[in-house]
Amino acid sequence: MIRSILAAAGALALAVSLAACSTPSGSSTDPDANAGASVVVTAETVIVDVRTPDEYADGHLEGAELLDLTGGDFAAALPSLDPNAEYVVYCRSGNRSGQAVAMMEDAGFTNVTNLGSLSEAAAATGITVVK
Repeated sequence: MIRSILAAAGALALAVSLAACSTPSGSSTDPDANAGASVVVTAETVIVDVRTPDEYADGHLEGAELLDLTGGDFAAALPSLDPNAEYVVYCRSGNRSGQAVAMMEDAGFTNVTNLGSLSEAAAATGITVVK
């Protein structure tokens, strides 16, 4: 599952202008800390959508992995995720993604960024929202 995300993210990296983007320093559970910042998404970056399946079906970042926080999917998947990988996480408003990022940091993940809402994530990464 993660390998397919990495492959999809690799294709997306071509669409992101790396020269025009800069990665925010450090990770943050506060989406406002990254507001207006551009985020470089590479082939190694794992994009995580922590919204519900219905929210995801209404539109999500191309290549995003759905791990529903409130439905328990995120907590169930957390032990199998690579703590050394780079992750960007988003939700509807930034609340659930902030919770997910905090859980990841508590579990020892060090390269995690809360992108906030779907629209903020799309703006920060330059990745298309698809259905």
